[in-house]
Order: sequence, then C-alpha cells, then structure tokens
Amino acid sequence: MSNATQKKNPVHRRIIDWLLGHTHDYYLCFLPERLGRISSLILGFFYSRIKLDPEQKEKITKLSKEGIIVYVNRHKSDFEYLFLHTRYKKENLPFPEIGFDYQIWFWQPFSRILRMLLAKTDFLLRHRRFSNAYTDGYIGREITNGRTAMLSLIDEKGFTRRFVEAKTDPLEYLITLQAGMDKPVFLVPNLMFFSRNPLRSKPDIFDLIFGTEEKPGRIRRLVTLIRYYGRVSVEVSEPLNLKSFLSVPGIKDLSILEQGLSLRRSLILQLDRHRQSVTGPMVRSRVELKESILTGARLRKFMQNHAEKEKIPVFKVYKKADAYLEEIAARQSKTVLDLFAGTLTWIFHAMFDGVSFNMDELKRVKHLAQKGTIIYVPSHKSHVDYLVLSYLLNRNQLPCPHIAAGKNLSFWPIGVLFRSSGAFFLRRSFKGKELYSKVFSEYIYRLVNEGSSIEFFVEGGRSRSGKLLRPKLGFLSILIDALKHGKCNDLIFIPTFIGYDRVIEEGAHVHEVEGGQKKKETLSQVLGARKFLKQRFGKIYIRFHEPLYLSSMLNNNGLLLESITPKKQMQFAQNIGYTILNAIDEVTVVTPQALIASAMLNCSKHKFTYSLVIAHVQSYMSYLTAQEVELADTLVHDHEYAVKQVVESYLNQKLIERVSGDDIEDLTNCEFRVSENRRALLEYYKNSCIAYFIPPAMAALSILAVDDFRFTSDSLHNNYQLLQKLFKKEFAYNAGHAPEFLVRKSIKAFINDEIVNPHPTLPDTYTLTASGLQKLKYYAGFLKSYFESYLIVLNHFSRKQKKAIQPADRIKKIQTLGNQMYKRGEIELPESLSKANYKNAIEFYNRRGIVGCNDEQKIKYYMDMIRLNLKHLES
Repeated sequence: MSNATQKKNPVHRRIIDWLLGHTHDYYLCFLPERLGRISSLILGFFYSRIKLDPEQKEKITKLSKEGIIVYVNRHKSDFEYLFLHTRYKKENLPFPEIGFDYQIWFWQPFSRILRMLLAKTDFLLRHRRFSNAYTDGYIGREITNGRTAMLSLIDEKGFTRRFVEAKTDPLEYLITLQAGMDKPVFLVPNLMFFSRNPLRSKPDIFDLIFGTEEKPGRIRRLVTLIRYYGRVSVEVSEPLNLKSFLSVPGIKDLSILEQGLSLRRSLILQLDRHRQSVTGPMVRSRVELKESILTGARLRKFMQNHAEKEKIPVFKVYKKADAYLEEIAARQSKTVLDLFAGTLTWIFHAMFDGVSFNMDELKRVKHLAQKGTIIYVPSHKSHVDYLVLSYLLNRNQLPCPHIAAGKNLSFWPIGVLFRSSGAFFLRRSFKGKELYSKVFSEYIYRLVNEGSSIEFFVEGGRSRSGKLLRPKLGFLSILIDALKHGKCNDLIFIPTFIGYDRVIEEGAHVHEVEGGQKKKETLSQVLGARKFLKQRFGKIYIRFHEPLYLSSMLNNNGLLLESITPKKQMQFAQNIGYTILNAIDEVTVVTPQALIASAMLNCSKHKFTYSLVIAHVQSYMSYLTAQEVELADTLVHDHEYAVKQVVESYLNQKLIERVSGDDIEDLTNCEFRVSENRRALLEYYKNSCIAYFIPPAMAALSILAVDDFRFTSDSLHNNYQLLQKLFKKEFAYNAGHAPEFLVRKSIKAFINDEIVNPHPTLPDTYTLTASGLQKLKYYAGFLKSYFESYLIVLNHFSRKQKKAIQPADRIKKIQTLGNQMYKRGEIELPESLSKANYKNAIEFYNRRGIVGCNDEQKIKYYMDMIRLNLKHLES
C-alpha cells in the first residue's frame, strides 16, 4: 500500500474496514441464511407445526427459475417473515432474506449485530447521517442480483412514513427497480390461516384482548400453534408478474405514485378474496342482515309504493317484509357445520361406500373461488344432495355455500339444522306474492354482494324419473338481476353432477312416478329414516364441470344487461338453464347399476341370459369409451365382476328373478327376467345415464326406419330431427350439436362396434353387419318406454273433447287409460305408465295444437309416427 493511501486510510479506518469485511452493508432488513444454532433449532421446531401445500411449493420453485420473487402478505408480521425465512429454507424454496421495512434484532447472529453497530457508527461519523437501505441502494442491488424479499401491504408505521413523512414506499421502489430490469419481479401473495372460521363483523371480548383469528396476538398465536397441531396453514395465492402489470393499458401511463396505489389495491383485494374463498364472507348478526336489506333504498321505495297500492299503512308492509325475511334467511354457523360434518362422516360411512370426486376439479373450484362469486348448480335426485356437497367442500377447506331449499324442509327440527348449515328457504311459487318476491330477491342480492357462494337446483325439485328435469328459470333470473344491479362483477356457475349407485328415496320416487301422491316431509319421516342406516347404498359420485361465466354467456348471446328486455332476459335465463343441464350431462358418471339396468330393460321382457347382459354392457361401454364418458371405477377395473355384483344385488332386492339355472355360484348358465312390478325402479337407474344414449338411440332408430341394409347418413337426418322434436320436452339437447354432427358421431361409434361397415366404393354409404340389426334395436330400445307413454296420451286426446276434462283431472284419466292399455296388451312395458312422461307428452301435444279429439289430422300424424317406430323396435 502506498504512503498516500495509508495517509487517506489511517490505521483505525483500515481496522474497521477489516472488521466489517470491507463493506458497510449491514442492515436490519437483512436476515442471513445462517442464524445461530439455538435460534435455528427453536424456529425450526416452532414452524414445523404449520402446514404447506406441496403443489404450492412446486409453483414457487418454478417461479424462481423465471424471475425474482418478492413475497407479499397483508399485515406486517415478524412472525410470518420468520416463518417464510425458516420453513421455506428448510423446504429448499427461495426464502426471503430482505424484508422491506422490517427490522429484525433478536434473531440476528451476535457477530452480525456487533458489525451492524460498528458499521452504523462509522457511517454516521463519516457521512454525518444514518445509513438507509433504500437511499444507499442496498435493497436495489440485492433485489437486482436475485435476492428473495418480503413486503407487507399494511403497516401503520409504514403508512405514516409514506404519506406523512414522505419516506420511500416499498411498492414504488419495486416499480422503479422493475423499470430498469429485464428480469420480471414476481409478487407472490402469502396467507397464514390460524383458523378457517369466517370473520365476525363485531369482535368479541376475546378478540379484543388476544387479537382476531385473522390477526392474532402473540398469546393467541402461541396457544393455537401448540394446542392445535396442524390447524395453522399457509397458502400461496396467484403470483403477480410486476413487469406484465406495469405494461397493462391504463397502468403504464400512470405516475409511479398512481401505479403503486393501484398495485397495492389489487394485491389487497386478491388477498381478501383468497381468504374469503377459504373462510367464507364475514358473519353478520341477524339484526345487521335485516337492517342492511330492509332499509335499502330500492326495497324501501318498493314497500312505500306497495303500501299505497294496497291502501294499507306502510308499517304493516315493513312488518310483513320483516316476517318474510325471517322465514327466508339462513343463519349459517361454523360450529353447527363442524358438528354436522362429524355426524355426516358417521352416517356416510354407515350407508355409503365413500364419496368419489376428482381432486383436480375441486382444486379448480378453489382457485375460481378467489376470482368471484361461485354458484354451484348440482343435479337433484335426493335429499342427500343438500348435505353431501357441503360435506365435501367443508372437508376440503372450502366454505360451505348458502343452499336454496324448499320451504317444505323448514319444519322443526330439520329446518333449524338446515338453516344453521346455510340453507335459506323459498316457496315453490311466488305468484301473487309481490312483496315476498322482492324481499327474496334483495336477500339473494345481499348474498351475492358479500361474495357468499350459493347452491341451487336448476331443476327445482328432485327428479323422480332419474333424468334431468327441465330448468326452472325464476332463480336464474334473480341472479341475472343481481349482476344487472351491480351487486357483483361476474357470477361463476359450476354445473355439478351428484349421483348415487342407489338413491335412498328410490322407492318413494317410483311410487310417485307410477301415480302415487308425494308424502309431506315431517319429523316422523326423519325418525323413520333410521332404517336406512342398516342398508348399503354404494358410492356417491360428485363431479364439477368447467366454469360458466355469466358475463361471457351474455357476450356470446350479444346481450347488454343495461338494455335487456324482460322477455329477452327470460329467454337468456332459459339458455343458461339448458347450458347448465348439458354441462351436468357431460360430467355424469355412468354407474354399474345404471348400465346394467339399461342392458336388462333393453333385453326381451320375457327372459334374457347372463351372457346377453354382458354383451350389452360391453357394447355400451365401447360406445361410452369412444365418447370419452367417465365410467365408475368398478366398471373400468373389471366390468364382468361389476356385472356379477350388480346381478346378485338385483336378485337380493328381487328386482330380477331366475327363470332357469339354480347354481348360486355360477350365473353364466342362468336365465333371468325383470320382476314385473320392479321395472320402474330399473327405468329410474337407466334414466340416470340415458342422456349419453339418446343420440345413438335416435340414430339407430333412423337406420331401422330406412328399412334397408344399405343407407347413407343424409337419409337419416330427417327422421332424426323428427325424433328430436317429438321428445324435446324429455331431453336437454345441446344446441351446439347439429343433428348431422350427432348422426355422424353415432355412425362412427357403430363402425367401431361392428354394427355397420362403410361401403368400399360409395362415399357416405354404409351397410349393416350380420349382428348389427339386433344391436341397433338394443340402442333404439332406450326410447321405447317414451314412445308408449306418448301413445297413451295420444289415445286419451283421441277420445276426449277439448273441454270435457279439467286439467287437474287429466293426469288421473290418462293413468287409468294407460293401465287399461297395458292390461289389454296395447303397450308392452309397465315402465311406460309414467306420470312424468305423461305430463311432458301433454305439454308437447298442446304446443302442437292437440287438445282434444277434434284435432284428428294431427292425432293421426303422431299416432302413425309412433306406431311405425314401435314396429321397428319389435324383436
């Protein structure tokens, strides 16, 4: 070293530089990788009790290869900073060593604290000011070099520094850094959950003393970690690419201050939505709920007008509205939900063989819940539907939805339990109830506005026939109005399939389909349901379709909510309803019971062999596999064993009976027939998968109608369309699939199953194979009971004058006629005597102008058409 240099750097300065390692970069915002041994042991043990999702770890690892990671949390917390530093380091993840506006003293290595004091003192003496990690460029250099950091969005002291003292805002600092870097900065929001209970609008005394569950104090945090092992968890929200965010139109032209404010709002909103997607919205008291709804300007104005219109004092209208809201509103309780979950676990284990669901679909739902209000729209076959979806969501850390339930279920004590579990009750009809309708709508608007997930059944009631019912539009229209009134930015519909190997109400459903009266739900029925605990009902299946966004459906239909007319809104609601039904059909799981019931009912009524059932099942499975339909795992693993199990079950339930063959162990040499009085139950299970078989059934019947072993696909289109029109009240056709497309798709499946062969020289021409004719009838047989039901109704119209029978008595007359025709052998299948089919047929014929025997020409047209098709179905 030269003499000049030594003069500039006296001995004490050189000693200080040597002690500091020739750098003054010692700041409390930096927490080194290596802490003291005791500190590492304490923190490692303490934070090992917090759960991390393996998939989220993969997400972070992937991001670290693409850019620089800055973790973000809502409230400033040394506890969370130390967790990320300790656990992420242990998991070999990028861990934060830089904490924006953090000052960690206690856990620093002692040697580093000494160097820090020395560096700060020396810096003060040399520069006459305190060192600053921002203005000295330390944080900028470290971030640019790839150091992982952490940033908190809400900090009282930080707010004062930014807005009162005009100190550096960490977000603005990051924005400035990003502008000078090619590598993107990824802001990765982290949330720590000490409880999955929703926040309360009014904290109790415990919260005031020990902190809330969202932001617990030291004592509450420590007790939760020690007492409730595994209860505390951390989730990673969707990362934000800062480079992409700053390039968005409307953001890139803003000042850095405005960009920072916009970024902060976006991140806080995202964290809040993520938290709500786990805990659910804030819990409000009954008084708060009533006040927020009944004092709303829109409802108050309506009530005043209603009082004037009805010429009654306005306070009476207020009183009635209050009573209506009391009748409607749910009072969801997390305590009741948790107790219910334990009870349901025991019940489901006693009655079912588990709940089958797709975890990837459930994770998709969880992700969607962070983006907007979720509307679950399940199929509806059983009262268990109300329970099982909430049970599944609760078990997988998703908030339970508010469930639309019929007022018939509000009886004590079930009504109290359901209401506490999130059920709100509605009447079957709003007709003539203007005030009730308005109060109910405002309640739904409130749920949507708060971000509560909602579950409703688009079919209205439980399906007694096994297939999906036509959509009811009232609730859909209310949801459309919620978006129209600005209660949300969008609504996300999740069409959901809920199916069962066996439905516990199967007997009651068949009783009603055959014309019996529905029994009113009562406490005695609930007590009588204990007998079901001694039976086994197989598996429950739940599947979630891809989301349907209300805003996207509006755009696809070229509609603007601001200018939509009531008529167009109702048409749009109908389109949504059928779109949802199509979506549910697409994710329906085909069970062994459904497939084998179909095979047996499409065999001869008199007898069939075990090998024939196997052949039918194999043919149907071949078709379903080609269409990429999901089959129950028991069918996929070993369909022959599944058939054997179901046949034995049907024998035990006396759904089928042996005609020949007494060997209990060997069923292959046996002949069976379906028990005459139990065919309706098998029809119910057949209908649960019938949506998949309608296109090939109609295509098969159209081929049979050609009455030739050679045909072209064009020759099938006319008859296919006629069949679609005839049964338009029975099945939810996909408007996006033209008949020509469905015919071609069915023919392709028939070729794969060796039912037809393409002609070697003639284009678009096909020939039936030797076995193809009989196989076509096994497909077309899915429609036979419907043809016979429609024939019965047509016979009724041909015998009665238009005004001879009141609509209320018509069904009874048709049922009597159907029984007579069956006894006379004019129809073959007892499952054709279906009240549900009769109602659909009446509506279809009425729409075609058939209301009585005077409409002879139209009656003759449909009579000839049905009889001709039934002739094609003869064995």
